[in-house]
Amino acid sequence: MLAYFCYDSCKSIRGSTIKKITQIQLILITSLFLLLSDNYTFFHNVLNVYPFEENTGFVLSLGVVLFACIVLFLTLLSSKWTTKPLLIIILLVSSLTNYFMNSYHVIIDESMIRNTLQTNLSESLDLLTVKQVLYFLFLGLLPAYLVYRTPIRYRGWKRELWTKLKTIALMLLLIGASLFTYSKYYTSFFREHKPLRFNVNPLYWIYSSGKYVYLTYNSGPVIVKPIGTDAKVVDDGKPPKLVIMVVGEAARADHFSLNGYHRETNPLLEKENIINFEQMYSCGTSTAESVPCMFSVYPRSDFSYKRGIDTENVLDVLNHTGKVALLWRDNNSDSKGVAARIGEVDYRTPAHNTICTEGECRDTGMLVGLDTFIQKHQGKDILIVLHQMGNHGPAYYKRYTKDFERFTPVCQTSQLQECTRQEIVNAYDNALRYTDNFLAKTIQFLKRYDDKKSVAMLYMSDHGESLGEKGIYLHGLPYFMAPDAQKHIGALFWFGKQYQNDPRIQKLQEKHTQRFSQDNLFHTLLGIFNVQTEVYDKNLDMLAQ
Repeated sequence: MLAYFCYDSCKSIRGSTIKKITQIQLILITSLFLLLSDNYTFFHNVLNVYPFEENTGFVLSLGVVLFACIVLFLTLLSSKWTTKPLLIIILLVSSLTNYFMNSYHVIIDESMIRNTLQTNLSESLDLLTVKQVLYFLFLGLLPAYLVYRTPIRYRGWKRELWTKLKTIALMLLLIGASLFTYSKYYTSFFREHKPLRFNVNPLYWIYSSGKYVYLTYNSGPVIVKPIGTDAKVVDDGKPPKLVIMVVGEAARADHFSLNGYHRETNPLLEKENIINFEQMYSCGTSTAESVPCMFSVYPRSDFSYKRGIDTENVLDVLNHTGKVALLWRDNNSDSKGVAARIGEVDYRTPAHNTICTEGECRDTGMLVGLDTFIQKHQGKDILIVLHQMGNHGPAYYKRYTKDFERFTPVCQTSQLQECTRQEIVNAYDNALRYTDNFLAKTIQFLKRYDDKKSVAMLYMSDHGESLGEKGIYLHGLPYFMAPDAQKHIGALFWFGKQYQNDPRIQKLQEKHTQRFSQDNLFHTLLGIFNVQTEVYDKNLDMLAQ
């Protein structure tokens, strides 16, 4: 479309001389292209709420308002030096956001931007598809190249300013007229259907980028606030504690056979004496949000990215005791800053992970060599955190070895829309069976120390996952609008022989159907290690309630 509009006014690639266009003309053409080419998801969702046959005028006015807003934004930032770079960047990024919104129905907010920037190369390659390349080529690269090749006629600054002012006034007039004419519609649109605006391309991702920059870089220097410096371990008469905390990935509760799912996704765990929490909820819908939140002293209602990075977490509090040895092994992206002050070991490559098959380093590799760490810290309590690759999507078929492929056929592409929902679910459930195997092996590892130490395993997924319900895939939707599948997570505890007669464990077993959340983890970890500190809240300790 952009090529069509430029045909009569742009300089051709061969360099023939034709009439130049003004900045405003280029902005108008590009804005129309963005409106018509990159807003399918927005208008699709709008039409689900406001059917076109009954709301023709309003839907058309939405197009006018969106076009005017894009023109207004670009005009305000336009100049001899900024117009082309700005349009090129917006075209390139909008083509990618368009692909992800159309394909996975995700929202490009500040949390998703943070999650994207913290994604490693291998995870990014899992998302790469032919369709994404085509989006980028035809909706991003090609129109961006045409903008680059388009000659612009710059006039004196007074005339340029006058033209900009007239354009701004005209756009404001169009917006005002549309809002006035369809005021009743816009009242409901803004008050009752706020999520519809999250799909406006490119304005919403630009807004989210600004918010991300502000929250991350423009809110003052990061000075980490110490907490729990008074922490001390109270002797409870038990042998030294050895606890492994497994942070899962994208494991939704309703696909656990432990929770009544019709498939055997937890066959090995069902044989163990575990406490399965049927109603555990995450504090976020992405790894970048949930992992810092679950280890934070702040509940979800008070947590923010800024608070997460400038306040110590439960690992720091345990470290303050001087009595607990800490280790973080990561087979996912990283600890998201949680282990920043204790250090973490990367298990995504064969450099540390000795179990790498079929191009993937396996979670079970994180168990190798733990004996050395335990022997090194004899006499101390020990907390080992293992951050899984788990069910990281969309390439669920890569998350397990072939001997765990029980449910077939499976989706063997990252382009989930090309698969049936059953194929996606099959691959996802196979990956859960591999997690079941990993957790069972973790329990078997701990049983070797059962006579000498007080051993326990805690498992909690970071968030859930959408598998195509209502056309939604993966995770990361804003919490208030995310489906239960992205928030209701798998979680379970296992305790060794030293805890068999502990009344706290017996009480906890009775409460396995009670609703808990990741807000409880901070205080439960302190309770397990019998840590006394002013930041400990007994009411949030799952073992002490």
